[in-house]
Amino acid sequence: MSDHAISDISPPHLLVIGGITAEMREAVSSDFILHDYFDSDDKPGLIRQHSAQIEGILTNGHDGVPDLLISKLPHLKIISCYGVGYDAIDVKAASERNIIVTHTPNVLNEEVAITAILLLFSVARQLPLAMRWIKDGHWASQGHAPLSTSPHGMKVGLVGYGRIGQTIADRLRMFGCHISYHSRHEKSEAPDSYVADLTEMASACDALIVITPGGPSTHHLITADVLNALGPDGILVNVARGSVVDEEALVDSLVHGRLGGAGLDVFSDEPHVPKALLDMEQVICTPHIGSATVETRAAMGRLTTDNLKLFFAEGRVISSVPETAHLLKDN
Repeated sequence: MSDHAISDISPPHLLVIGGITAEMREAVSSDFILHDYFDSDDKPGLIRQHSAQIEGILTNGHDGVPDLLISKLPHLKIISCYGVGYDAIDVKAASERNIIVTHTPNVLNEEVAITAILLLFSVARQLPLAMRWIKDGHWASQGHAPLSTSPHGMKVGLVGYGRIGQTIADRLRMFGCHISYHSRHEKSEAPDSYVADLTEMASACDALIVITPGGPSTHHLITADVLNALGPDGILVNVARGSVVDEEALVDSLVHGRLGGAGLDVFSDEPHVPKALLDMEQVICTPHIGSATVETRAAMGRLTTDNLKLFFAEGRVISSVPETAHLLKDN
């Protein structure tokens, strides 16, 4: 049994930030004393009252951990994130305090890849226009809808080439797509072409799929220059974070025809989406549903709670974020 073992006298106190599923709550309620941050009318008072007791945080990729909260919890040992993205958590501050941060990679790879491909294919084949063509009576009065573009054989650039990016690449090859990728580092054994210059990759592609992590290092990585390089027939798909794309530049490029279309699952100021994007036929917007299936969310929930229970029972976790993995090497 590790130093983090659950006490026989009193279970650890767990701060819950954001909503969790009934299954997740059931999974942790017998092993922890729960404090619901967003259910409290006096959040500062809640933290003051329990700051010396809270040893874990259960949160999600959207809500993360509010600024400076980590510094107010002197006995915090672990932050378990329900989601693969963790840019809303100050991982640097956590690591400096020897606080483990976990997330939920791998279990959502397939689902996010499917969402990205659905968006790409739907924009290319102009499915919203085709649906409206029927609903507005144009099929009966004007005949067939305008021709669309085949996604088969497309040149697709992946902005980010981690687990999900590689899953997207694997699936797109089944449709004869030619894949290139841009990331911080070239993958030595990757079957796809690495392009160091993002604008250069965009100019050579029919579509870009953005699947890189969020955070300061990728803020507005997709600039006006990248969008213009993609061109008037190009398609941008974003299933990463809204912050990665310069949204104002995106709207401007679409409005003025410098970009052909977009499939967007994430936005800069969620849940608020610019009306201009919603009004354009060549744009498909979805409400951050990349991993939003019953099956995938259940798997994510189990991994989130398993990380917490394993840590306090045995001093180990299943899926630490890279920045804190070194803290567990001696355990």
